[in-house]
Amino acid sequence: MATIADAVRPGAAERRFRIDGPIAGRHLFLRHLPARRATRAGCRRAVLYVHGLSFPSALSIAFRFDGRSWADHLADAGFDVWGLDFLGFGGSDRYAEMALPPARSAPLGRADLGVRQLELAVRFILREQGLGRLSLIAHSWGTMVAGRLAGDCPELIDRLALFGPLTERPAPEGGAPPALPGWRLLTAAEQYARFTEDVPRGEAPVLLRRHFDRWARAWLASDPAAAERDPPAVANPLGPLADVTAAWHGRLAYDPARVRAPVAILRGEWDSLSTDADAVWLQRALRQAAEVRDIKLARGTHLMHLEEGRARLHDAARDFLAAG
Repeated sequence: MATIADAVRPGAAERRFRIDGPIAGRHLFLRHLPARRATRAGCRRAVLYVHGLSFPSALSIAFRFDGRSWADHLADAGFDVWGLDFLGFGGSDRYAEMALPPARSAPLGRADLGVRQLELAVRFILREQGLGRLSLIAHSWGTMVAGRLAGDCPELIDRLALFGPLTERPAPEGGAPPALPGWRLLTAAEQYARFTEDVPRGEAPVLLRRHFDRWARAWLASDPAAAERDPPAVANPLGPLADVTAAWHGRLAYDPARVRAPVAILRGEWDSLSTDADAVWLQRALRQAAEVRDIKLARGTHLMHLEEGRARLHDAARDFLAAG
């Protein structure tokens, strides 16, 4: 079976760190790809990627499709690129409760704990690089955590790129968020179905099967116990999903009105989780942000960073971050 190292193929330039997390004895994983040139402005800039609810940094910012990753793209533009794995994902430690049956705990890894992890990572990076602030690129559920930190600690955040942001939606009539267990198992077949369901009928695939198959092998390898399960499956904390369902019942995990940094909303035109209506809501809610851009990208879904159109996403994020 492929390993994460096979998929990411870190050169000598990539550095990896384990830092103390907010739970005693549980450590967070950080990866760092240094800038390969100076930024246009000639100053040192850092950006930290904040992943979503089902796969870590190795399978997103650092994953190389045909030899090139999003991190490579940003490093070539002059950014020091960092990726964080939240507890329960990738190179970070698992929750102790994940050794127990899922029903034995409440959803693990809610945004309240996520923002504590993100703040620890941000402060470590700023100390490590001697910087006063950095930018964030956050995806999906990660946009809730990033938005929360930007509101809580505005002095730390330079610019905020929200890719496929999940927003507040009105509660369904008579509905309440479903009760969820602490964690769940997710197979590669379930991931593929989720990744491809938003492509309109009759349109050419945007996620190539050869890319997904290689990605899936590395994703399964991100959980040391995945191969022991039948079928192979990755254990995922369900706190992020609980935050999403709460948001879609009228209770978003952060207040966008507290965000002061410039914000870019990056979303694919076929993203059913981050729609035109969601973008309008978020733009209005970000009423104190220094700047808000809504950038809708053609032929993309919620997983555009894995798709054939990913270069458009990379370029849009780079141009926004470089404007700072």
